[in-house]
Amino acid sequence: MQTIERTTLSELVGNEQYARKVLPFIRGEYFADRTERIVFEEIQKFVEKYNALPTKSSLEIEIDSRRDLNEDDIRRVLTVVKELENDKDVNFDWLVETTEKFCKDKAVYNAIVEGIQIIDGKDKERGPDAIPSILTDALAVGFDNSVGHDYLLDADARFDYYHTIEEKIPFDLEFFNRITKGGLPPKTLNIALAGTGVGKSLFMCHMAANCMNQGKNVLYITLEMAEERIAERIDANLMNVSMEDLHELPKTMYDSKIEKIIRETNGQLVIKEYPTASAHSAHFRGLIKELAIKKSFKPDIIFIDYLNICASSRFKGAANVNSYMYIKSIAEELRGLAVETNVPIMSATQTTRSGFSNSDVGLEDTSESFGLPATADLMFALISNEELEAANQIAVKQLKNRYNDPTMNKRFVVGIDRAKMRLMDLDESQQNGLADSNQTEEKDDFESPTFDKTEFGEGWQV
Repeated sequence: MQTIERTTLSELVGNEQYARKVLPFIRGEYFADRTERIVFEEIQKFVEKYNALPTKSSLEIEIDSRRDLNEDDIRRVLTVVKELENDKDVNFDWLVETTEKFCKDKAVYNAIVEGIQIIDGKDKERGPDAIPSILTDALAVGFDNSVGHDYLLDADARFDYYHTIEEKIPFDLEFFNRITKGGLPPKTLNIALAGTGVGKSLFMCHMAANCMNQGKNVLYITLEMAEERIAERIDANLMNVSMEDLHELPKTMYDSKIEKIIRETNGQLVIKEYPTASAHSAHFRGLIKELAIKKSFKPDIIFIDYLNICASSRFKGAANVNSYMYIKSIAEELRGLAVETNVPIMSATQTTRSGFSNSDVGLEDTSESFGLPATADLMFALISNEELEAANQIAVKQLKNRYNDPTMNKRFVVGIDRAKMRLMDLDESQQNGLADSNQTEEKDDFESPTFDKTEFGEGWQV
């Protein structure tokens, strides 16, 4: 009986189109039979050395010359080679699809075996905490169907792209829609910069509630506060009730407000808590897959509260890694997750100690790493002072923007109701007097900013 292993080996010898397509994704460990694994390794070595497929004769010569095999081994391997015969009539798409499934199944099986060995203590180098990453890597196995964009041949596709309206998730705040040209596009990483207590979590909770009201599926990952605390803030926002009054609501009234929310939105919200600094992109990727299986839930947007207290899958602990590399690594992994899941990710970061007390804030005030703003698609600062607090306002300053001209509406203010965890638009007149709020010329060099620290007055914090 012909097996997928034998079919794969046969086609690797006689089908160049197939070999070029699948060979980069096949591993020797996928072949359980040792003789078949040896044949595959010889094919792989030949292609790497000569950039061409081996013939059966060349394989036989190479195998016969091996000194690490005994006579019985050589005889069995040569028998496999002699039996290889590719099918000229086989459907190419079926062949590639079947090979991909074979690779995926083998990768998952091998990962499970690895996990069992770790649990049994047979792996002396890795502990149980390595198992999620092993399984995630196995589940990610697949063939890359793209070989790149051909500038001339793909001109028509490029024209269609230029005239396709990009699907975005809009804000319910006018100025944020202005600076992003209508909202957050998929495959992006967006960062709010603020100091402790200024409003990072409030901003994200408000936005999460707004996205849910739009009928979007929202995944909110918290590494700072408990799931119940985040849900409490979103309750206050959606129910239009202060957090203090929320605890005094009778059960009947609470149920009535929940029913009203259910009637008015088709969106779902899932809140997942991880211990601080314990979870990284691989954990989030696994969570997304688990939600898809258990709840048929696919997020339209992901909130991560917040980036600095995530872990990196590349570095197991940050003790021996400088902060620039560590935070940049986290940012790159999260942006990669956004691309992979085809959704925008919204997160936040802390200011530096000096940034916390500055009357203005720039990219240089990003806590721990300048590598974060280098990776983000949109980055803005949330700024507050006593005067703004008294007026129930919070200021926003653009720091980096890949969606629009960052000198347009560089600074603006929005209304804030901290008790109800809400933000709101203000009249245009309330933007008067803010530098750069009305599309005036911007003198700052964006990559090497110099700021007038008195621009917003004294006592500002971010």
